[in-house]
Amino acid sequence: MIKKILIANRGEIAVRIVRACAEMGIKSVAVYTDADRHSLHVKKADEAYNLGPDTVAGYLNAHRIVNLAVAAGCDALHPGYGFLSENPQLAQICQRRGIKFIGPSADVIRSMGDKIEARSAMVKAGIPVTPGSDGNVESLEAAVTCAAAVGYPIMLKATSGGGGRGIRRCENEQALRRNYDRVISEATKAFGSAEVFIEKCVVNPRHIEAQILADSHGNVIHLFERDCSIQRRHQKLIEIAPSPQLSPEQREYVGDLAVRAAKAVNYENAGTVEFLLDQDDNFYFMEMNTRLQVEHPVTEQITGVDIVQEQIRIAAGLKLRFSQDEIKLRGFAMEFRINAEDPKNDFLPSFGRITRYFAPGGPGVRTDAAIYSGYEIPPYYDSLCAKLTVWALTWDDLLDRAERALNDMGVYGVKTTIPYHIEIVKSQEFQNGSFDTSFVENHPELTGYSVKRSPRELAAAIGVAVAAHLGR
Repeated sequence: MIKKILIANRGEIAVRIVRACAEMGIKSVAVYTDADRHSLHVKKADEAYNLGPDTVAGYLNAHRIVNLAVAAGCDALHPGYGFLSENPQLAQICQRRGIKFIGPSADVIRSMGDKIEARSAMVKAGIPVTPGSDGNVESLEAAVTCAAAVGYPIMLKATSGGGGRGIRRCENEQALRRNYDRVISEATKAFGSAEVFIEKCVVNPRHIEAQILADSHGNVIHLFERDCSIQRRHQKLIEIAPSPQLSPEQREYVGDLAVRAAKAVNYENAGTVEFLLDQDDNFYFMEMNTRLQVEHPVTEQITGVDIVQEQIRIAAGLKLRFSQDEIKLRGFAMEFRINAEDPKNDFLPSFGRITRYFAPGGPGVRTDAAIYSGYEIPPYYDSLCAKLTVWALTWDDLLDRAERALNDMGVYGVKTTIPYHIEIVKSQEFQNGSFDTSFVENHPELTGYSVKRSPRELAAAIGVAVAAHLGR
């Protein structure tokens, strides 16, 4: 079994992996830049090593990170999500240095990271994909010709893209001509590749993804689906498992599709197969994420499976502990991404010092956080500072518990998405379980919530002011 793991990440996901290691009797090693020297993952891990002053490049230096893993006596490395998690070079270096990479092989990461190659693999496996270009479009004029054949609106996408970047919706030829160079530029800067392709735009789809686990012994299972339709600018805000919008037959169908997709590419470890569900209930393959997802806690809550621990066991060469028949769905779960952002100001990031932090509790409430009272949120990384996951046996009970937990949660000193999430939960359309990816765009009124400060927040502010006065 694996004895010591280096966690090549930061923030709440690094803390999450540290906790899984602790339960399994595995030593954890954190890495951090100067900006993260006071981060919670550094405090929680058994060991921690500094990557230097460069706030981002330190987490992106695959050679240095693997060298640290070797020097620290680690036998495995967990990439988390983001940063190098879908970089095949990291997996290759780990293999070369005798470090187990907790994820799929470099070849699978590379092939699924190339959207054209991924589409081709799915077509061969009989997985439905959206109509689009046969491969990359080589020029603007080629893109215009392809778009005319596919039919507008279309999505212009970076071939190596992900995380909502390198993608533009084009309603007509003028928009395509206007956005072509922009997507090329964004793709080159973000992914180091200027290649783009075209897909037919599925108008107002529902975003459905299926979690899979696959071991090195040929066993592949799914852990049901998640509904990630509540998003803005292709960035997820709320995730739900299972989807309140699917029938049992659709649930079984999309789970089977995900397992077929994983088997088609000889997948190993945890992964997610993402689909778009159109207004006529047709599923279309969108992409396969070859890593742990931000939203994995909702799946853990409805199945009881610790996905991170299963990742570690699979990397150690062990068989899956569960067959498909043993995975039972129980209740509903919902995850809220608590971002340090101001929804009333177009979700502008709100970095700064957390003056007070209160985590919610009670039955069915889970918090994965990287913050604490007094923590300074650095401005160099994404704005996610915590994830609130709520579980209940029924959808109606989940809505009630979610609103209660959001009201229980207190993050002071910066603006957050908490009040905006409360407005979404109270929305009748959301409560009816009838929403798609246009929900946020079509409900601008939800940012009109009152900014009146609660008695608890006023008391916290007074306490800070008194402490500051006494400290003079």
